[in-house]
Amino acid sequence: MASNDPTMSGAVTRRDFVKYSAGTVACMYLTTLHIGCSSSTEQVVQWPISNTVYTTAEHQILPVPVAAGAPLIAPKELARYSQYNYSSWTVGPGLPWTVWETIATKAPNAALLLSFFTITDVHIADKESPAQPLYYEWSKPAGSTTMNSSAYSPVILASTHLLDAAVQTINALHKKSPLDFGISLGDACNNTQYNELRWYIDVLDGKVITPSSGDHAGAGFIDYQKPFKAYGLDRSIPWYQVLGNHDQFWMGSCYESPMFQAAHISSTILTTNNSTSPCQSMGTGDFYSGVIDGSDPLGPVIFSGPKTDYAVPPTVTADPDRRSLSTSVSSSQNWVREFFATTSTPMGHGFNLVAANPNINLVPVSDRASFACYSFVPKANIPIKVIVLDDTCKGTGQPNYAGGALDQIRLDWLKSELQAGQDNNQLMIIAAHIPFNVYTNLVTDPSQVALNPERMHLFLPVPFSVVNDYPTSSGTPQSLLDILQGYPNLIMWIAGHRHMNTVTPQIHPTDPTRSFWEVETSSLRDFPQQFRTFRIYRNTNNTVSIIITNVDPAVSTASPATTSRGNAIATARITGNVPMSDTTSHSINAELVVQLTPTMQSVIANAGTPV
Repeated sequence: MASNDPTMSGAVTRRDFVKYSAGTVACMYLTTLHIGCSSSTEQVVQWPISNTVYTTAEHQILPVPVAAGAPLIAPKELARYSQYNYSSWTVGPGLPWTVWETIATKAPNAALLLSFFTITDVHIADKESPAQPLYYEWSKPAGSTTMNSSAYSPVILASTHLLDAAVQTINALHKKSPLDFGISLGDACNNTQYNELRWYIDVLDGKVITPSSGDHAGAGFIDYQKPFKAYGLDRSIPWYQVLGNHDQFWMGSCYESPMFQAAHISSTILTTNNSTSPCQSMGTGDFYSGVIDGSDPLGPVIFSGPKTDYAVPPTVTADPDRRSLSTSVSSSQNWVREFFATTSTPMGHGFNLVAANPNINLVPVSDRASFACYSFVPKANIPIKVIVLDDTCKGTGQPNYAGGALDQIRLDWLKSELQAGQDNNQLMIIAAHIPFNVYTNLVTDPSQVALNPERMHLFLPVPFSVVNDYPTSSGTPQSLLDILQGYPNLIMWIAGHRHMNTVTPQIHPTDPTRSFWEVETSSLRDFPQQFRTFRIYRNTNNTVSIIITNVDPAVSTASPATTSRGNAIATARITGNVPMSDTTSHSINAELVVQLTPTMQSVIANAGTPV
């Protein structure tokens, strides 16, 4: 059953895109600025997006199929990415909203309650940092079954540019249909570096970005290295932040040991034994991990490979701005602090609300500067509360820093927030980085739910997390799902982390008012490089509809962001994450219907802006 979002139909303008092959290196810029004073002037560029802005409900970015029999290529064969359509894409027809009545039955939308956007897993990367594991992926032969694009992908060349394009696209959508706020669901950084986080915040603030480090190779003539002026998020849109695993741990996987701390700011290339155990293998072994050559338009990895290939150990220009944000005392305190150095709103981007939260008394005084949980009410006249939850690992000695975890302090805080929302007759949304109890694969149609798709469990087992994401009916200890379903006013859990769009209904077996939706947003780093909008409606029968829509950044014809899109598609195919013949957008546009309690039906009966 198709649905139409009345506020999102029609594009900002009506001009068709043309087919792009992103293997072509962009070689021009559209705007030049001179920023400086007296005799010191720095030339920077701007990268405006296409003047046509669509959501995927109108037009979709679709990979062009790779021809049958085309040769396999290796990650390092950058010049071949544009061959055989590995990196080519086109624009196809829109993806309609599908109504999911898995929890409740839809009625016509009566009034708009809330609208917002989510971005996640931007992974702003310092590609010239010597503290990366690039060689692990760079060295893989064509057809390898052990590829890991998280270690290396050419998308890292233009992470700041892609964020800038997404921000410009958000601004254009906001002018057509206003957004109440935005929230970023974690992994702003790729490798918990100070300069990565500053670039991220400064793009959203609309500042000049110097997207290179060390000796800034190619900054005067390579497009992805040139300083550029970001457009910045429309100042009428407040934006909030969630903490991710890459924001505080080395490559999101390892606690920042003294060895990793030193590697970030060193001139020495990190070494490895190139095994599948990065936390143990980095800093040892017989291979140099390498850095990106910013003086080459394709951005190949240099200074990598066996030590025996180098008569003299390779070095790079050290840069103190590469310093790790994590310390032996706290993995999150320095990261949180940077969000107060901003010119957009609110100051602190949500972390300004931590200390004022009524449940902060549950947190030991010594831990409060590192605490990354808070809540806010986006619109004073709408009874909806957003609970921002840090569900990442904490402390040394964890078995998997990419897993989800809640200690007793954060669980108690969460339960207190949920109880307060229940007592105050507020609908509630939890925003976290790591999802839980979700479908393993992309489920795009509500009819698939009846087939009982396989679920992926992402939370660490006891004792590393005091709750798990299995239902207690399976014989496991305390379950987060059972706790959450104890609060009927919870309508949705939103998350990133897995770099994919997936919708999972968390269905209570007997009481539909205790069921809620889990919605994941894909990464701005990897294919399909999308963000998402949410519009929450009161329906005529006092159910609630959550209309979710994926959006492709409206990249311009010749820009680093355009090249990044092609690199993302090619990488997905090279690593086997997307079949060669796959021509789908990997998007989900849906209307998710929620059943409310009689009390909340009465509370929202006259709320919102009539459709």
